[in-house]
Amino acid sequence: MLPPNGSLPQGASLYVISPADGQAVTSSVTVRFGARRVSVAPAGTEAASTGHHRLIVDAPLPPLDQPIPADEHYRHFGGGQTETTIELPPGEHTLQLLMGDYRHIPRTPTVASPRITIRVQ
Repeated sequence: MLPPNGSLPQGASLYVISPADGQAVTSSVTVRFGARRVSVAPAGTEAASTGHHRLIVDAPLPPLDQPIPADEHYRHFGGGQTETTIELPPGEHTLQLLMGDYRHIPRTPTVASPRITIRVQ
């Protein structure tokens, strides 16, 4: 068994491939996830240097020492998915990725993308 939240390589990071920060989009919005120096695996996969994505929509980072919520603001991709299409109402919205470990707790050190803002027309 691996130690809880085993180490990640230096420079591990997440990023939103698309849409771009500041982009005007229409709903449905396809969001593509990127990862550097960390592998994406389904939830429950207990392996070094792996995790699964959470897409945070219009919310701050959750507490980093507890399981990440799974709701409309903290969307869980436990199958190891690297993109999704979401429906958002017109207006400004923020998107951010966060990597969870096999127990759904944020990786240590925290691996999160920069928060981006999009405008749904």
